[in-house]
Amino acid sequence: MQNTRPLVAITLGDPCGIGPEVVAKALAHPDTGRLCLPLVIGNITVLEQAARLVQAPLRLRKVSAPSQAASEPGTVAVLDSQDLDPEAIRPGEVSAAAGRACVEWVLKAGELALAGGVRAVATAPINKEAAALAGYKDIGHMELYQRQSGSPQVATMLMAGPLRVVHLTTHRSLRRACDYVTLDNILSKLRLTHSTFQSWGFARPRIGVAALNPHASDGGLLGDEEKKAIAPAVEAARQEGMEASGPVPADSIFPLAARGNYDVVLCMYHDQGHIPVKVYDWERSVTVALGLPFIRTSVDHGTALDIAGKGVASETSMLEAIRVAASLASGQGLPT
Repeated sequence: MQNTRPLVAITLGDPCGIGPEVVAKALAHPDTGRLCLPLVIGNITVLEQAARLVQAPLRLRKVSAPSQAASEPGTVAVLDSQDLDPEAIRPGEVSAAAGRACVEWVLKAGELALAGGVRAVATAPINKEAAALAGYKDIGHMELYQRQSGSPQVATMLMAGPLRVVHLTTHRSLRRACDYVTLDNILSKLRLTHSTFQSWGFARPRIGVAALNPHASDGGLLGDEEKKAIAPAVEAARQEGMEASGPVPADSIFPLAARGNYDVVLCMYHDQGHIPVKVYDWERSVTVALGLPFIRTSVDHGTALDIAGKGVASETSMLEAIRVAASLASGQGLPT
């Protein structure tokens, strides 16, 4: 019988961080093999060491192409380009060698996804300081993939179960993020969110739009962004046939979304969206990219160098990232 599980590339993350440990634990979970065919992009020796550390009973096999991932049942395929000397790095340390390797693994996964060799990509965390030491200017996953794919507009969505939040801005200072709250920018993100959710099976996605200021500015007493930018963008979106509503005060919109009043919320800046998702269910929260020409999910945590090499890191977010990637790649839409 033909195997219908989607082939999902799983990057190992920074080898000095907890990425290898959470990947090893996630690969040992029975749900992973049931949901997808995993193809690890990274160093096989590092993954073997991590598997021993966390006592994950994995059978690993080095491959040279995605097509070999399913050729030996019961094993996990590892695409290892031998671009890292495991003896040259140590868990918990910021390393240029580790930064270089993990970025190359990210780009290799993107290359495979763009060529159709894998159906989706799920990424473990990279260390921005290590990537910078290695000479990379685009040091975030999204920036790397946007440049690699030539995507004109991208957005980051965090999700934990039914709570889904798209960010107008992410890695900007709060002062700069406020300047980005314009009618055109908001409308552009609403269009991207609407079209992406339609591609995931939502016929008429219900998009709630968060206010920037407290109490949605209290009629202009606490700022004018709601009147000048957010409300006009929502109205323009509705004129285009989108089911958008807002601006809704930020202290109200996220509980409403968690109860099912909205399919997704558009928030105005990084912490406005990250805090409610992580309070709602930190361990299960994952990142999903919008605007890329392939499916990409990620854990919603960093490299945690302080606990790397101890085997105590939770794999829950990595499992969720793989589950969401596999569900979207299978055409089943977003899981709840």
